[in-house]
Formats: sequence, C-alpha cells, structure tokens
Amino acid sequence: MRINTGIWNDLEANPMVGDASADLVLAFGTREQLCSRGLADRLQSAYPQSVICGCSTAGQFIGADLTDEGVALTAIGFDRSRVSMTARRMASAHHSDEVGRKIGATLRSSDLRAVLVLSDGTACNGSALVEGLSQELDPGVTIFGGLAADGADFGETVVLSGGLIGPGVVAAVGFYGDALSIRTGSQGGWEQFGPERTITASEGTVLHRLDDEPALDLYSRYLGDRAAELPGSALLFPLAVRAPGVDASRAVVRTILGVDQETSSMTFAGNVPIGWKAQLMRASFDALIDGAEDAGLSLDGGAVDGPGLCVGVSCVGRRLVLGQRTDEELDAVIDTLPADSVFTGFYSYGELGIGQSGECELHNQTMTVTLITER
Repeated sequence: MRINTGIWNDLEANPMVGDASADLVLAFGTREQLCSRGLADRLQSAYPQSVICGCSTAGQFIGADLTDEGVALTAIGFDRSRVSMTARRMASAHHSDEVGRKIGATLRSSDLRAVLVLSDGTACNGSALVEGLSQELDPGVTIFGGLAADGADFGETVVLSGGLIGPGVVAAVGFYGDALSIRTGSQGGWEQFGPERTITASEGTVLHRLDDEPALDLYSRYLGDRAAELPGSALLFPLAVRAPGVDASRAVVRTILGVDQETSSMTFAGNVPIGWKAQLMRASFDALIDGAEDAGLSLDGGAVDGPGLCVGVSCVGRRLVLGQRTDEELDAVIDTLPADSVFTGFYSYGELGIGQSGECELHNQTMTVTLITER
C-alpha cells in the first residue's frame, strides 16, 4: 500500500499529492472549499483513473494537524486490492433505508471486505441508512464512515463523488480483496446523568415527547440560559438512548441537529423510537481524550506488514467541548497505531462504526477509527 497526504491551500495550485496512479483519493474540507474553483473537476483531472470521494466537515485532519483552512487530501494506492464507488442522491431522509439498500446491492461481492460511507449530514437518517446497507451486505463486511458537516452551523452539507459534488448525496467506497485486513473501533467518553426518561412520542429521527412532556421544553429546562443557543448548545449535552431491556452501557449517543420551537420537538441524526429510554449526557476533557485512546486501542493493531491507512471520524460536539485541546484527542489515537500508519479523517455530524452489539451503528459524540492494511 502506498499513501500520500497533503493539505491543499493554494486555490491556483494543482490539487495533487503523490502521483496520478492512486486507486483512491479522499478529500475533506469545508463546504466552501470543496465547492470552490471547480475542485471536483480538478481532482478528476489530476487523478483520471482514481476513485475520488470526500465531504464537507467541521474540521479535517492529517495526523494531529487539524485545520479549517485547507482541504485534507489522502491518495492511496493498493498492491493486491481494489476499490469501487457508487453514489445516490436522496430526496429526503425518508429515503435513507432505500438508498442504503441500493448502495449495498451495487457494491455487494464475495470479496467485499469493507465499505466507507460518506453521507449528507442534515438530510439523512443515519440509522436507516446503516440498516439498509446491512440488509444487503454480508455480516462480515465492515461499514464505517460518517455524516458530512457544515462546521457548527448545521447548514447545508455536501458530499464529493468523482467529478460531482452536492447536498443530498450518499457516496460509498467498497474495498475488495483477500489481502485486506480491516480493524475498527469506537468509543465515546461521555457519562449519563439525571433521570432516565421514556420516549413517548416520536417519528423517525424527530423526538416529540419524553415522559409525555414536550421534549424541547424539558431539554431547555436542563440547559437553562444555554437554551437560547440551541441547537448548537445541544452538542455539549447529547442524549443516550437504548431499547427496553438493553443495558445502559450499550446505549447509543444521539445529538440534536435541529429544533422546532412551534412543535417543541427536536430532530436527531438517527432514530429515536417510541418506548426507548433516554438520558442526558456530559463529558470532561480527560474523559473524551481517554475515549479516543480506547478507540485506538480497540483496533489491536499489533504488527502489520507495511503502511496502514487509519480513517478517523469524530463528532463536532467533541471538538466544541475539547476546544484547544482537540489535538490531544488526535494524538491519543495516533499513539496507539502501528508504525508507518497514516491517520486521516474529519469531524462530523454523525459517525458510522462498530457498536456494543458488534455491528455497525450510527453514533454521535464518538471517535470511530478504522485501520486498513494489506497482508
């Protein structure tokens, strides 16, 4: 495997790292950067034979170098493996399951080992997308990736797929071949507090009532003065949700993407089903950094033959909490990786990765890492 990286800042320069022989090029940047100066076309021209995929972010990184100013480019060449990409456009979040199934059916193959998914971050039901994908893919296929972001603004997000870029898009890259080794992990670092409540009214990703009380009213009481800063302030206090009978330690984290003051409802990146339990969460600096380290340690990287690509997707909420200490989260992961590994990724509106169930789930406020190597 051959991996080249670089931060593209010069709008007049050729957007190339390494050479044109790369099999896969990942591009992470702000919405404005990705849509500027015909970057999609310029990348396609620089890498005419490559699969090119990327998305807008709430910060992108190569190693511990986190930036909002340049596009993070990673070009990967495989020796004994191949990649293939497909993309679909969603009319609304209600089509997420259908889009997931179509993507899974397109990429499915006996030698498929992993699928990297990059999705619009505001017009997608991440839970349904994963469910649709999982229905079409073999159980042993690793699903990882995340939902595109637009900083902390929760505005329009875009996904780059080949020479095209736009909102409402889900792009997926399949990794094929018996030489591939795929290891993945995810950890949060948040703790639950306050009373656990029951979701008594919801519709898909929209939460209407908790314990028969308007959800936004209840949530706003907890936030106090910070309720005026919604939905941004909700990134500091996500919800842990779990199905009845599931242990609290296996709850998944949900972050608010939007609020509706007229209906006192809140919209999340994933499903919040009626009957599930919900509880507020909070975190300290050290707990989040320790969680990132645990995600890296769960890869159990050990010795690998040659360089490895580690794709990290963390949540914008973690970055807002960590502030100037965000680089410590990235360093914590890097310290766990095998030598010669390249760490690249972005801050997102939702993370796709392995859950406590051992299957892929939509996460929020979580560091997810996936290590790809060739044997």
